[in-house]
Amino acid sequence: MRESLSRGLKLVLNPARSLPAMPWSARRSGWSRPRLLTLAVLGLGLWLFGVGEAGLINARLGNTPWTVLAQGVSEHSPLDIGGATILISVIVLLGWIPLRQRPGIGTVANVVVIGLSLDAMRRVLPQPDSLLARSLEVGLAILAIGAGSAFYLTANLGPGPRDGWMTGIHRRFGYPIASVRAAIELTVLLIGLALGGTVGVATVAFALLVGYCLASTLRLFELAVERREGSVTPRRARP
Repeated sequence: MRESLSRGLKLVLNPARSLPAMPWSARRSGWSRPRLLTLAVLGLGLWLFGVGEAGLINARLGNTPWTVLAQGVSEHSPLDIGGATILISVIVLLGWIPLRQRPGIGTVANVVVIGLSLDAMRRVLPQPDSLLARSLEVGLAILAIGAGSAFYLTANLGPGPRDGWMTGIHRRFGYPIASVRAAIELTVLLIGLALGGTVGVATVAFALLVGYCLASTLRLFELAVERREGSVTPRRARP
């Protein structure tokens, strides 16, 4: 019991600072031919990400900071929110160049699978009326996005356009994953707000918490690997 509490406290106070190598991680990132397990984990992570996005929309308490930014850009240009999102994605990909971040299978899958999941799950997930239920859906949505990000990023097949900034900055400068993600989301949120985007309580909660949820899930992965390796009994040498 005491050991379980100690592990739980360690998870809360010391989330992962980097991306661990997992049994499903691709040995080579980018466009290498991945194993079936790696593709399955990639798909699971991206689908969970889309579930979280759908939950945030159905909760009606605010969208993600990147949607707020796209809305703000659309207020000052002839673009609609969809067109602004595409423009922002192109700019973000250009920002990969100084970070020496390379796209991969996961980068392309990010755009396709998350979109499919979002559209499908919006029809399935509830659209509650009470504030308590909507707040609960927001919390679960943020957890889903954090966990989904952890799965698909550890597949090591390339990050999505926006997560590429996070992994690139982390790799180049060594800053913790949670801190980098929170800083990016808050910066995007403030720019979007300054441009006239609409911000809700879920927007602020997402910006503050999604990086921590991601890092905590990565820490769970690390603990699982440590426990698995510790449970392996070494073979006795034959006389």
